[in-house]
Amino acid sequence: MILQRSAVTTSRYAATGLAVAACALLVGCAGAPKSPPRLEIDRSIQAQSQNSRVEFVVLHYTSASNERSLELLSRRNVSSHYLITDEPRPRVYQLVDESRRAWHAGVSQWFERTDMNSASIGIEIVNPGGAGLDWAPYSDAQIETLLLLLKDIVQRHQIKAYNIVGHSDVAPQRKVDPGPLFPWKKLADAGLGRWYDETLAAQYRGEFERKGLPDARWVQGQLERLGYDVPKNGRLDKATRKVIAAFQMHYRPRLYDGLPDAETLGILKSLP
Repeated sequence: MILQRSAVTTSRYAATGLAVAACALLVGCAGAPKSPPRLEIDRSIQAQSQNSRVEFVVLHYTSASNERSLELLSRRNVSSHYLITDEPRPRVYQLVDESRRAWHAGVSQWFERTDMNSASIGIEIVNPGGAGLDWAPYSDAQIETLLLLLKDIVQRHQIKAYNIVGHSDVAPQRKVDPGPLFPWKKLADAGLGRWYDETLAAQYRGEFERKGLPDARWVQGQLERLGYDVPKNGRLDKATRKVIAAFQMHYRPRLYDGLPDAETLGILKSLP
């Protein structure tokens, strides 16, 4: 009898287990979440009507050593796409991918663009900067390295010559980098920046010296034509003089006093 009860009990337990398992299987199937559909994107066809989001290159000096510059640009609330060191053989660090915004330009404007960080590549060059008549020069090796880097960037993004600018050009009220010792003409001679026709500039200078200088409103209009954010009040106020000084630092660096003399205005008028 004991054996018979045990067999019956075992049979009942087995039947119950099968029923429970079957029920669990049915419940599980009914309540199992469906896998999300896989997104498949066909990139085999690319539109012809497109161009790079990068329109500008903004050049800076760091006002710090190699080590300090790397720390500031990688660990603080400021960054740049590239850093060129001042070693005998300069090293180029890429700190931000070109597809992403680097935080280098700050409050700035060039032509109608005000969010310069969104459309520019920032290049920092290790240089202590300066003030007054005391400025640190850039090494030939740094400039040669910069030329190679710029040629690559300009070619890939088709950046126009007049959109290769200094921080002082796009933020003249608060910045002076890359300073008066930066060799803008050397860049322009290599096809990397805007420069003026020196013969034409001398001709216009002579005309201004003979006939007198135009008024402040004309000066402001010419600076705006070239891309500078300048007041339009017809006055030679402090803000306007800072823009003139930034222009002089770029195109007439031997004297950047912010005064619209005949030489400065001859250069200004001769620029395309």
